[in-house]
Amino acid sequence: MGRKTKVALTVGAASVAAWAASKVVVKQEPREEKKALQFSEIAVLANVDIAEDPSVHLLTAYTNAADLGVHGFAVNIRLTKDEEIILAPSHDLQLTGVIADYTLAELQNEKLPVIDDSESLADQEASSIVSLRELLETFPQLLHVISMSDSPDTYEGSLIPSKLWRLLKEMDAADRVVVTSSYDEQIDRFNLYAQNSVALGAGNEEIKKAYVAYSSKFGHLYKPNADLFCLPEKIGVFPLASDGFVQFLQQLNITVLYELTDTVDIQKLSKLEIAGFITTEPKQVLSYFNEN
Repeated sequence: MGRKTKVALTVGAASVAAWAASKVVVKQEPREEKKALQFSEIAVLANVDIAEDPSVHLLTAYTNAADLGVHGFAVNIRLTKDEEIILAPSHDLQLTGVIADYTLAELQNEKLPVIDDSESLADQEASSIVSLRELLETFPQLLHVISMSDSPDTYEGSLIPSKLWRLLKEMDAADRVVVTSSYDEQIDRFNLYAQNSVALGAGNEEIKKAYVAYSSKFGHLYKPNADLFCLPEKIGVFPLASDGFVQFLQQLNITVLYELTDTVDIQKLSKLEIAGFITTEPKQVLSYFNEN
């Protein structure tokens, strides 16, 4: 046996020994159960998009989705100049600058037009701007997955975690929301105030960290920082739609929802025994489960 082979075997043996030792010493720590994520059936959350018809008031679009029987909404939020939290518009506004340069009243001003060549500016309204407060007041019975869109590097991004926490406390809404962001730092900042009293969603880095832990032999070392994973089918090279990964997360008491961008995929994804879906096509998804 050559020297290199002996070294390789020694390293391999040491790795196995380290893995075995860690299995004995380290135990998985499941997340504490959150009231907001207790579902009695497959949950369908609507990602409301009025881009195709910006003449529809956004709150009306949410009401229409609620009337279909959805279990909740997935929303992106931003902060205005006067530090009001609004639902990020799904269509382009004809603004000079960014949303943070305007107050809520200015954004809701009907004279501020939406960019859409199909209609005259006089017929268009930017009153599709809705505050998060309005949404929570209008639909107190539904779950709201709230994603902070503003980057932590911006002024408004630095403020929104604390502003969101204060709003949820004021409205006694902690048990009916999940707070998340694509920026893991924003979730951590929010949780400095919430102290795990609010269900947290996983940011992009948390999802990658969980998948790497699952695909390695050291999954037992993974300590989750989130209660809900809202997953696309893949992130980069990470194939996230698999029974094994879902089961790995469920063992840690993590709720799993998939973002359904094409209803053609619903049959495949529904076999994963997940908690539900986030979709821009709630009517079709609800119909599927009502028929199956």
